[in-house]
Amino acid sequence: MSVVRPPPQDGGQRQRPGRGREGLIALNAQHQHGFCARRNRRQPAPSHNCTLASHPGRGERAQETSIYGRGILVGWSIASPCPASSPLCLGPCSSVLGEERQRSSRRERMAGGGVAALGVKKERAAEYKGRMTLAVAMACLVAAVGGSIFGYDIGISGGVTSMDPFLEKFFPVVFRRKNSGHQNNYCKYDNQGLSAFTSSLYLAGLVSSLVASPVTRNYGRRASIVCGGISFLIGAILNVAAVNLEMLILGRIMLGVGIGFGNQGVPLYLSEMAPAHLRGGLNMMFQLATTLGIFTANMVNYGTQNLKPWGWRLSLGLAAAPALLMTVGGLLLPETPNSLIERGRAEEGRRVLERIRGTADVDAEFMDMSEASELANTIKNPFRNILEPRNRPQLVMAVCMPAFQILTGINSILFYAPVLFQTMGFGASASLYSSVITGAVLFLSTLISIATVDRLGRRKLLISGGIQMIVCQVIVAVILGVKFGTDKQLSRSYSIVVVVVICLFVMAFGWSWGPLGWTVPSEIFPLETRSAGQSITVAVNLFFTFVIAQAFLSMLCAFKFGIFLFFAAWITVMTVFVYVFLPETKGVPIEEMVLLWRKHWFWKKVMPDMPLEDGWGEGDGGRADNKAH
Repeated sequence: MSVVRPPPQDGGQRQRPGRGREGLIALNAQHQHGFCARRNRRQPAPSHNCTLASHPGRGERAQETSIYGRGILVGWSIASPCPASSPLCLGPCSSVLGEERQRSSRRERMAGGGVAALGVKKERAAEYKGRMTLAVAMACLVAAVGGSIFGYDIGISGGVTSMDPFLEKFFPVVFRRKNSGHQNNYCKYDNQGLSAFTSSLYLAGLVSSLVASPVTRNYGRRASIVCGGISFLIGAILNVAAVNLEMLILGRIMLGVGIGFGNQGVPLYLSEMAPAHLRGGLNMMFQLATTLGIFTANMVNYGTQNLKPWGWRLSLGLAAAPALLMTVGGLLLPETPNSLIERGRAEEGRRVLERIRGTADVDAEFMDMSEASELANTIKNPFRNILEPRNRPQLVMAVCMPAFQILTGINSILFYAPVLFQTMGFGASASLYSSVITGAVLFLSTLISIATVDRLGRRKLLISGGIQMIVCQVIVAVILGVKFGTDKQLSRSYSIVVVVVICLFVMAFGWSWGPLGWTVPSEIFPLETRSAGQSITVAVNLFFTFVIAQAFLSMLCAFKFGIFLFFAAWITVMTVFVYVFLPETKGVPIEEMVLLWRKHWFWKKVMPDMPLEDGWGEGDGGRADNKAH
């Protein structure tokens, strides 16, 4: 399956057929001859006009794309002149070009229309060289600090909103209801203003994540990390100095902007810096830092609850510490080689790649990045391109994975852990102490995931974690339904059982959907849509986080113990989804991930064909074309 150059005019020896990328060359036969697309057959021909103009610009590689873009029959040898009447003549005298042009319309749309490069066409994972280096370890460690701010803001909200001085100053209605002995246990914290304090952060993050996409693509991953750090700093300062509700929520909005930029840049940075065989574990540094932030926030709340009346200010203001570290670290970190090559700085990108891999033998990985970059540079609108059929599996995952992560119900427990435990009858100190325990469990369980994800794979962790979470949610719902009501408290023994079961739930989340809800979407997109894909992931995550944060207290009041059954049903759906639709991404190089979907039993049916080194990849349309050939 190849295309070769026409015989040299000086009578030299005919060139051997090339393969794949090297074999696709531009042909220009004006007023002399056409070329016959018969396999390795030569036949004389009378002269006639038969022209195929080459594409100017990028030398032989640009000429290759012109052949592809014009719809020339790939997989046939073009070896010699052919008669004007030949049914396979690749000139205007033949109808085959028009027929092939119709068949190739789908291939052209793969690049958003028009002529474009082909991207990665060959699996080179076995040729990758490199090891875990100190440069990668330090870069990932500093970058992952962005996750700690995200976690800190998740964990700090629930503790602060359970402190009496904070409620008395900003939410007096909730303060009076909380201390009333006649209020329904499930409804004492139901207040939209209090929910807005928590959820405004995530709505701002949703909007800013869409702005962060072009910044990440055009200026690099570091730029998003630095912008996120600066926004976090401003938000922390506004919150610690807040004198009214408006100033408090404005500070939360600035924190949300930081989350939008940080969650856009950090996971991409980690995925692109990490070696393929360690990418899962290193990418989970983001989630590990997030869980550490949650645990730290719970510890801070536990310590500041007795610092009346200003303890809540200290809790909110300490977010400035990791924000400063994130900002300074972002300025000192090296840019990822993928981003440098995409922005036309190939030599610098190769130097960075050699440094972070600890070897000069990076040709295979560099070639994958270069091919992916070539295609990426032809895409002017990644958000439009991401809707193309060839990106359908990644788009589905970018929407479903973060949505399912939130629909586990974990954020409801983490946001409102102190409030939730107080609702169940724990005292103020006991509720904060219980949330500290759940935060510690989440942190430790993430370490389990880091240690096993690149050995067991993503699917096994997601499915096993889902099953355990379903069981735990049902148990909590049964205990609350039988032993807890609107006007009665849990006994000490049942309270301990509830805390243990919730800890088991958090543990399952910590090794499965917690880290992998971020890891999988960040590693599956091709370079040309990676920033847009990550923006969609972050936006969906924050949208569902906003909805659940805003609605949870009202849902708790309305559903009572049924809220846990509601989340258990969603976990069942997502576990089945992973089993059926998610292929295993363990050990697959990030720039070759696009080839993985064509091997999946379902996704290969909905994807169009794709040019590979040895012919067209087998999407649904590809199989039809290949059979015809």
